[in-house]
Amino acid sequence: MSTPPPGGANPQPQPQPAPSPLTIHGQYIKDLSFENPRAPQSLIEQKQPQLTLNVNVATRQFETKTFEVTLTVEATAQTPEKEPLFVLELVYAGTVTLGDVPQDAYGPLLLIETPRLLFPFARAIVANATREAGFPPLNIAPVDFVALYRQQLEAAGGNIPGIPPGQVGHA
Repeated sequence: MSTPPPGGANPQPQPQPAPSPLTIHGQYIKDLSFENPRAPQSLIEQKQPQLTLNVNVATRQFETKTFEVTLTVEATAQTPEKEPLFVLELVYAGTVTLGDVPQDAYGPLLLIETPRLLFPFARAIVANATREAGFPPLNIAPVDFVALYRQQLEAAGGNIPGIPPGQVGHA
């Protein structure tokens, strides 16, 4: 049986972790609006609402690799008779810096991965706002940000506003 050398076992050099391709500096509510135009009548009637939901992602560049990514959630509910119950708009954003990644990774990192990270927080804000307004919490189903990214690419002809041309990549 051998004994370890004095001072303990020979330590193996620890590998350095790979730098992150994406760093989130902060996330925040940019705009939150909730309208309950028929209150308190809308809360007394308790009719099954028809819900319309839209989710959109946009970017704005600050520095070479620093961007603001905004996740906009718009939800409207109305009665079957088309009377409004509520209108909600949330613009939730995060400021991110891209690491040492190829330019064709910018689009997927900014328009798929960042919204995936922001979405759970935006979803909780929407649920809390609708609950606090007297309605059942609106729990938004997960969003397919890959499909949304592809739609944005098609609609923009391959260039997405807020991302320099040639940096949108392909998912």
